[in-house]
Amino acid sequence: MTATQALTEGVVAFESLREHDEYQGQSTGKFTLTLTLSDEEAQVLVDKGVNLKQYEGNSQRKFSSKFHVQVLNPDNDEPFMGQVTRGSKVRVQWADGAPHPLHGTPTYLNRVRVLELADNAEDIPEGF
Repeated sequence: MTATQALTEGVVAFESLREHDEYQGQSTGKFTLTLTLSDEEAQVLVDKGVNLKQYEGNSQRKFSSKFHVQVLNPDNDEPFMGQVTRGSKVRVQWADGAPHPLHGTPTYLNRVRVLELADNAEDIPEGF
């Protein structure tokens, strides 16, 4: 089976694009991006055999890569500088892998384009 490339848009729930993701205090050796998806985007992934998780009534998917992921500006192919904040709208380019009977089709992250950067100033408590 040959991997196919796909594009998916969503809202950033969690990201580890500059440093490896950690699980229980240990590095996973992977860069990851978890997106909250619209119903339409979620259905496209389900049709490809990708398993999704539900969180507070929304579909989410984690995309990952063992390699550094290129993060691009909204209007050009220049590297995005800074952190992709939670709530930012992004488009990801990813490749699928061979389907697994239990875990579904894997999603290998290739590139991320920041479409709209979220301002997380409201997450900072007053007087901090």
